Amino acid sequence: MKVYRTLLFDVDDTLLDFGAAERLALRLLFEEQNVVLTNEIEAKYRVMNQLLWRSFEEGKIDRDEVVNTRFSRLFQECGQEVDGTLLEQKYRGYLEEGHQLIDGALALITNLHRTFDLYIVTNGVSKTQYRRLHDSGLLPYFKSIFVSEDTGYQKPMKEYFQFVFDRIPEFDREQTLIIGDSLSADIRGGQLAGLDTCWFNPSMKPTEMEIVPTYQIQKLEELYSILRVERDSAVGI
Repeated sequence: MKVYRTLLFDVDDTLLDFGAAERLALRLLFEEQNVVLTNEIEAKYRVMNQLLWRSFEEGKIDRDEVVNTRFSRLFQECGQEVDGTLLEQKYRGYLEEGHQLIDGALALITNLHRTFDLYIVTNGVSKTQYRRLHDSGLLPYFKSIFVSEDTGYQKPMKEYFQFVFDRIPEFDREQTLIIGDSLSADIRGGQLAGLDTCWFNPSMKPTEMEIVPTYQIQKLEELYSILRVERDSAVGI
């Protein structure tokens, strides 16, 4: 196995439980609009939202189109005309309060930061991601946070990763590993940028033929063996 020095971590569904934060934010948003959030509507939103973000990752639409149209589209299917931008702002406020951790994330990062240079690489809205990382207790352990909104690019674009590389002192691709849950954004992006990749895949989804990660883990604690470091009982692991 290689010896790594720099670790690039995704945020949502890698370190923070975005699903839990999203469910709470959606429930509160719908309650405010006096609309019942059924399982069917929630499932419809997730499919629509995923397709929009995939289009963003592929460079077909910009971030503003993703976030400012998704709720107008969704509520239109519920028979209501709403201001998509206004509802996005309300949703964003609720989402910022969601900082539930993936099991073992805080202990892992607390331990790894002693040995490795840790950075965040995430698509999303800067204010939201900083707030959630701060409230979860993760923020102090990372040397820099790279949010797509701030860079002008997004994963998996090569330009995004080049922006990151240019701002990491003495950066070495051969000593860098990216860890994330998204095959399309994290793993494909890492491959395009010439990095080793680690796919966090807790539900053991099948890989895609053209996107094969260097490593695959089901639990975050499996990173210890890949990185060849000991768990530290002093940080509650």
